[in-house]
Amino acid sequence: MPGKTAHQIDAEAADWAARLDRGPLSAEQEVRFQDWLGADARCMGAFGRMRALALTTERARALGPDFDPSVFEPAPAFPRRRVLQIGGAIAASALVGIGGTWQILRLRGRFSTGKGETKVVALKDGSVVTLNTDSEMQVRYTDELRSVELIRGEALFDVAKNKARPFMVTAGDTNVRVVGTSFTVRRFDAAPVQVLVREGIVEVFKPAARTRPLRISANTMAVAQLDNASIAAYPVPEVQLHRALAWQKGQIAFEGETLAQAAAEFSRYSDTRIVIEDPSLAKEEIAGLFKATDPVGFAQTIAISLNAHARIGEGEVRLTR
Repeated sequence: MPGKTAHQIDAEAADWAARLDRGPLSAEQEVRFQDWLGADARCMGAFGRMRALALTTERARALGPDFDPSVFEPAPAFPRRRVLQIGGAIAASALVGIGGTWQILRLRGRFSTGKGETKVVALKDGSVVTLNTDSEMQVRYTDELRSVELIRGEALFDVAKNKARPFMVTAGDTNVRVVGTSFTVRRFDAAPVQVLVREGIVEVFKPAARTRPLRISANTMAVAQLDNASIAAYPVPEVQLHRALAWQKGQIAFEGETLAQAAAEFSRYSDTRIVIEDPSLAKEEIAGLFKATDPVGFAQTIAISLNAHARIGEGEVRLTR
């Protein structure tokens, strides 16, 4: 299985989920299924998402008062495998432990998340956008262009292919143009816009600069500096890519960041502040995978590993030597 993309694994997971939905597996199928699960660490999670969706689609009312069944009305011969593939990202959001929700969109709308919340928005063309914590976007679809403005925060875009109708993300003075792919965009005040490609190819450019678009492919990040035309590309190892997307599972991954940087990252997910009283402690580098909405648990764990002390107060946790 090495070399398979996340979309390929999701498609295979949808196949297995659909087979199980039809009845028990044969002995031979069971062996093949177990081999598939064990071949790649991503398979178990993908299969879990598809099975969750299979159960969820049987209970449409549980999806909330804003659910619009007409959006999901399949064609007469629409295979269940395809239903699972389209909805996989929606099911994933239901499994995220940081207040994940989802919405259905026809052609336009404004969507946002609060601190500690994620939201999956399924667009009618088959694209899916996952908003990270404290993020906001505006969607405008026309017959010629699928347009999304990332007003603030971070979002993962899984774009359905349509060569006749490009997909464009605008983040400040930076645009990202694709046909069909998977990528994230980060936009924060006083910080460069970051575009991380998980699959496919995207073009990053600044319309006002009138320069050639920078084309980047999977496992690459583009960084667009503020207030100038500079856009640079950097390779991103697979492990680092997975860390960057840990927020989809309600987690934050660190690998060599300082404690001060980690405290700033946690502030995106919670109003409970991490206050570091010792400057030398703030410069300590950390590593690990932590629950995004638990700054207190993070501070207590780090205090033990760095031989420090964590003192919990109202709305904050203080770290000292």
